[in-house]
Amino acid sequence: MSKEENTNKPSSTAQDDDEPDEWDKRIFSTGCADENAKLTDCYFEKKDWRACKKEMEIFRACWKKHHNDERTSSKDV
Repeated sequence: MSKEENTNKPSSTAQDDDEPDEWDKRIFSTGCADENAKLTDCYFEKKDWRACKKEMEIFRACWKKHHNDERTSSKDV
């Protein structure tokens, strides 16, 4: 097989990325996947959690609304 033919084949890992992994399943089960994505995107763009306070508050509100603090036994500090 030539190098050109090999690069035209889709890799199996690219296909596997369409399937939710354990992390994705856990995030989706919280009911706050969208809020988590926005918070993560904010951090990725700004590289500073302090610049993402609004997104963090929205995520926390969602977390509490879905009673995830009870499910995970997390405590507010």
